[in-house]
Amino acid sequence: MKSLWDCCLLLIFFKYYEDVEEYLSDLAVNDGLTGIHNRRYFDEILYTEWKRAKREKLPLSLIMLDIDYFKKYNDSYGHQAGDESLIKVAKSISEFLRRPADMVARYVGEEFVIVLPNVEQKDAVKLSEKIRAEIEALKIEHRLSSISPFVTASLGVASIFPSNDSSHEELLKRAYKALYNAKI
Repeated sequence: MKSLWDCCLLLIFFKYYEDVEEYLSDLAVNDGLTGIHNRRYFDEILYTEWKRAKREKLPLSLIMLDIDYFKKYNDSYGHQAGDESLIKVAKSISEFLRRPADMVARYVGEEFVIVLPNVEQKDAVKLSEKIRAEIEALKIEHRLSSISPFVTASLGVASIFPSNDSSHEELLKRAYKALYNAKI
């Protein structure tokens, strides 16, 4: 028969194991800096939402967001300030997503991606404009920007009704192209 001490140690071990498992699960899907979802999780969600939208014949929209002149920002203000601005931008984007299925992720560096299931192009464009304005309203100083004294973002929006003739990679390419056009 186990002693009370052995039972307590066993409970402590299991609690520790649960905490480690939860921490590792969080790391697997969330960006360590911003706390929002990471690229790996985005890839999974985009594929899942693609299949669902295709099956249910619903639209799927994607917003690609890039912080303008971010390299200049980091060079001027330092990487710690750059990290702080990324955190503020991520939080700002997250506050605009109201529906449980909407998702924002840090795509790479200063790029973010937003998945909007069952949202048509016109509504995704409206949301992207609100997000863009909110980021500028944060008034994060950026003296080396060529377009504003504050941190700004460019956004590209793409929407599609998934079918057998299209793919989630195509949607991503369209969003990137729209982002590129917005940058110009």
